[in-house]
Amino acid sequence: MARWITWTTQEDRRGWACSACSWEYPVPSLLNDPEAKSAYDRLAHAKFAQHDCASYAKKQDPSQDEAFSDRVRKLIARGYKPKDAVDLILQEVQLEYRNQPKAVEKARAEAEEFLRNLRQGRI
Repeated sequence: MARWITWTTQEDRRGWACSACSWEYPVPSLLNDPEAKSAYDRLAHAKFAQHDCASYAKKQDPSQDEAFSDRVRKLIARGYKPKDAVDLILQEVQLEYRNQPKAVEKARAEAEEFLRNLRQGRI
C-alpha cells in the first residue's frame, strides 16, 4: 500500500505523520522562527522517508475513529452553523480517507442522516 506524509492536528499534539502507520514527527513546542519551521519540515520529510512502517502500529480503522456526528457537534458548539459544520467534516473525511472510498461514502451517508434528523427536530 502506498504511504504519504500528512499533517496531523489533534487536541494535544500536531506535526507530520505517516498515512499508513502510527509514525509521527511532532512539532517542538516553541518553534516560532520561519527558518526553524522550514528546517523542521525538511527534517520531518527525511525522517519519514527513512522510517519503516512495519516498526509501528497500523493506523486505526476509520470505523474506530470519533463518530461523524460527534465531530459535527463539536463544531456546532464552537458556533458553526450545522450545514457548514457538516460540510467541513465531510471535507476533512475526504482528505483523511482519500484512498478509502468506503469510509468517505459512510461519512456522506452519516452527513445526510444528521441533517435529516436535524430538520425533523430529532437533534
